[in-house]
Amino acid sequence: MGRWEPGARERLVVAAVDLFTEQGYDATTVAQIAERAGVTKSTFFRHFPDKRELLVAGQETLSRLLTEGIAEAPVDASPLETVAAGLERASTALGPMSREIAPRLKAAVAACVELQERDALKSVSLAAAMTTALVARGVPDPTAALAGELGVLAFKRGYAEWSEGDHDAKDELAGYILTALDELRAASASLG
Repeated sequence: MGRWEPGARERLVVAAVDLFTEQGYDATTVAQIAERAGVTKSTFFRHFPDKRELLVAGQETLSRLLTEGIAEAPVDASPLETVAAGLERASTALGPMSREIAPRLKAAVAACVELQERDALKSVSLAAAMTTALVARGVPDPTAALAGELGVLAFKRGYAEWSEGDHDAKDELAGYILTALDELRAASASLG
C-alpha cells in the first residue's frame, strides 16, 4: 500500500462510488474505501473529513472556476451569457473520470437519502456562487439569483446527458451544458 502514490484522491472517489453502488452507502466504511483505493485510512482523512464529503469532491474547484468565468466575461455580456462563461470554465474541471463514474454515482445517490441531501446542498452552493459573482458585476439580485439557478439546472442537465453518452467519445462537457442553457433560455422566454 503506497503511502504517497499520485492520484489517491481520485482513487478514493472511484472506490467509494463503487462500494456505495455495490453494498450501499450505510454499509460502506472508510476503511473499506481506503483499502479498495490502495491507501491508508490516514490518507483518506488527509483528503476528506468523512465519507459524506466524497460526493462533493471538487465542489470548491467548481465554485472557483464558475466565479472566475463570470468575473472575466465581457462587460457587455448579458447575465445568461455571463453564466455561460462561468459554466464553460467550470466544465474544464470534469474529465473522463467524471464521465466514467457518473452512472454509478447517480445510482449511489438515488439509493441514499443522505447522499441526496449532500447533492442538493452542492446545487444550492453552486447557485449561490454564481449569484454572488453576478451581483459583484452589478446584476440586480433577483436577476442574478434566477440566472444562477438556471446555470445550475443547465449544468445538471448537460452533465447528465454528457455522462450518459458514449464514454469513448471525445466530446466536451461544455457543449452539453451550453446547449442545455440555450434550451432553458428558450423555455423561460416561452413562459410569457
